[in-house]
Amino acid sequence: MQASVMSLAPEDNDPLSLQPPLFETLEERTARLMKERREKEISDMIDEEIERARDAERKAPKAIKILLLGKSTTLKNFQLMYDQKSFHAERASWRAVIQLNVVQSIRTILDAMDRAQKSDHSDPPSSQNLKKSPAYLTNDLLEIKKRLTPLLEVERGLIRRITGGGSELMPQSKSNAPFSKPGLKEIAINSTIPWKNAFSRLTRTDHFDSSDGIDWEDREDPWPILNACMQDMVYLWTCPAIKQLLVKQLLVKQKIKADDLNGYFLDSLDRVAGTRYIPADDDILRARLKTLGVSEHRFKITTNGLMRDWKVFDVGGHRSQVTAWAPFFDDMDAIIFLAPISGFDQVLEEDHRINRLEDSFKLWTMIVTSPLLKNTNIILFLNKIDIFRTKLASGIKLKDFVVSYGDRPNDFDNTTSYLKRKFAGIMQEASSSPRVFYCHFTTVTDTKSTKYIISNLKDMLMRQNLIKTNLMP
Repeated sequence: MQASVMSLAPEDNDPLSLQPPLFETLEERTARLMKERREKEISDMIDEEIERARDAERKAPKAIKILLLGKSTTLKNFQLMYDQKSFHAERASWRAVIQLNVVQSIRTILDAMDRAQKSDHSDPPSSQNLKKSPAYLTNDLLEIKKRLTPLLEVERGLIRRITGGGSELMPQSKSNAPFSKPGLKEIAINSTIPWKNAFSRLTRTDHFDSSDGIDWEDREDPWPILNACMQDMVYLWTCPAIKQLLVKQLLVKQKIKADDLNGYFLDSLDRVAGTRYIPADDDILRARLKTLGVSEHRFKITTNGLMRDWKVFDVGGHRSQVTAWAPFFDDMDAIIFLAPISGFDQVLEEDHRINRLEDSFKLWTMIVTSPLLKNTNIILFLNKIDIFRTKLASGIKLKDFVVSYGDRPNDFDNTTSYLKRKFAGIMQEASSSPRVFYCHFTTVTDTKSTKYIISNLKDMLMRQNLIKTNLMP
């Protein structure tokens, strides 16, 4: 068959021209036109599907939007209650975080022993100075300390794997880098980094056990080292001399804080460092991993018999930068504000001049006075009341850190009532518009807090509807 030749059009000189190819044969033209028709049909189908989805979204009830300021444990509670499939699918990644929590807690103890040794060598035995009078370290303890040095490499390996590595390691308090130096008390992960992928990819291995989501033959898994060190870790954590050393270094405000030791996991070392350890739901809720940046999470929740989409936005470590993120969240249905009242005797990690509770008061004031958030409801959770109660029972007085508390009784009921009134007073005096004060006491792993959120939001939405229909002023 004789090939047909197309004439050269002026547009053919344009490299971006959509003209047919020069010297196209009849067969090539037929194939090209058929391909273009198929591609157009596919494109039209996609456009129609997108339009149907948009139409369905317009007709569907408006998604409920929540801004979360505080611990990401609240997100885990949402997952546990309304998206258990995703929650359990992440078990392997949270197992690695738990291992890191354990190793870094032991690292804190080893660092305390190092300081004690240096102090012991530099000061006379008769010294009565609390700062320079460490607990007596026996040869057995020093030998255990030496045997636990492999955990330092485990720490580096876990940080590298969770963060994905990098060319430079920087302290998270000084940089926006997604991780900190190995050995620091806490690493910070940027919310845009899919760190869980390092563990979810294990599901594609041939030896994957679908019952727990953990690759037991993973050569990078540090559980053999943790298991080998388990007895030494247990001895170290339960040793009275070490307990005394930690208390002394805590009291004199050396390089140790109560938050540096995850006692929940240290009390469960025989289980957490045991063979084929699978994290329980409560373990995952207590696992600590600081995140930076804003992340969005979606849930489908049935309330009053109606399925609604819920969007929860977590601002992570940037919660204090109100002026930066407030313009993007002025259409929220509610803000969940978690104030860790247990930190009344602590200072911020990034600024040792600022008390943690005072920082919560300041941030609360910024939120309720923001003109951009004047129409947004706020639910307050006074968090970590279990730790707060323990501190009061140990003799730590609220008035020593909150001067305005005065000589009121230092018991749980009086102190928590005062703090609740304090936050309520700030809202009443400083709020840019009238608001209902929603407040709850909770612990970091309290799943009932999610039920409180839903109950409060029902009340908020009902009030909003009454206002729109002029049934409420």
